[in-house]
Amino acid sequence: MTIQQLRYAAETAACESLSEAARRLYVSQPSLTKAIHDLEDEIGLSIFVRSNRGVAVSRDGEVFLRYARQVLDQMSLLERQYGIARQVRPTFCVSTQHYAFAVNALVDLVNACGEDAYDFRLRETQTYEIIEDVASCRSELGILYLDRFNESVLGKVLQERNLTFSPLLQAKPHVFLCRTHPLARRTTVSLADMTPYPYLSFEQGTHNSFYFSEEVFASVSRPRNIMVRDRATLFNLLRGLDGYTISSGILDPGLNGDDIVSVPLSDEGEMRIGVVTRSGYAPNEQAALYLSFLRRHTGLS
Repeated sequence: MTIQQLRYAAETAACESLSEAARRLYVSQPSLTKAIHDLEDEIGLSIFVRSNRGVAVSRDGEVFLRYARQVLDQMSLLERQYGIARQVRPTFCVSTQHYAFAVNALVDLVNACGEDAYDFRLRETQTYEIIEDVASCRSELGILYLDRFNESVLGKVLQERNLTFSPLLQAKPHVFLCRTHPLARRTTVSLADMTPYPYLSFEQGTHNSFYFSEEVFASVSRPRNIMVRDRATLFNLLRGLDGYTISSGILDPGLNGDDIVSVPLSDEGEMRIGVVTRSGYAPNEQAALYLSFLRRHTGLS
């Protein structure tokens, strides 16, 4: 087993494609495939499940890669400590709920990178997948929120996976509305005020319980519900249907458009948005920079 084989396996898992991993690693696909087959033969298990659609990490592979990525992180620290030159692109991956400040922090990271080549990933995804991404070392960081309602369940899930939640900011719930919405000029609104309007939220797949919802007050019954998978669709529906969603209140006109407004909710509640990491995790250079930019965009520095 070699460090190179571990890097090949980790990159293939991140790309979910042998051809894309080979391109990023500057090796031929047959060479990459052989290296991974040799590694699987040596350890006696299949890291990947192959199909016509590409490759997916097997259950045994998830456990193996969790250790492999820790070895690679330590190797990276060793190389930096002793100035060992290695021609690799800077890499970083964050998995997050749908927050504009998470996107803006990545923009700052790219601008500060100063490299001709890099591989950065921002995965706006479902809550459970954020947790699994960090636990399996697919992502260095995760960004999600806790409150009094979901903390008992999510806190237990994080603990079981040896993950740590570090609060980033506390936010009062707001509704996002199109500027032309009948209630857009109100200084506050209540959940009762919003009852006649379509409620928009992010779909959570097979883990679609209230506890994994991205929006506070998820357990409140509403007559009109629409679930979506991406930010652009949600904001287009806000515009087209006089719909609403509930979030932190932090908007970025550059990402969301200046026709979307944020109105405070009068109902009692609080979101603690924070960063999820593996317990004992030491951020690499890119992760540390990203965290500093994240704090800046959330008003912590």
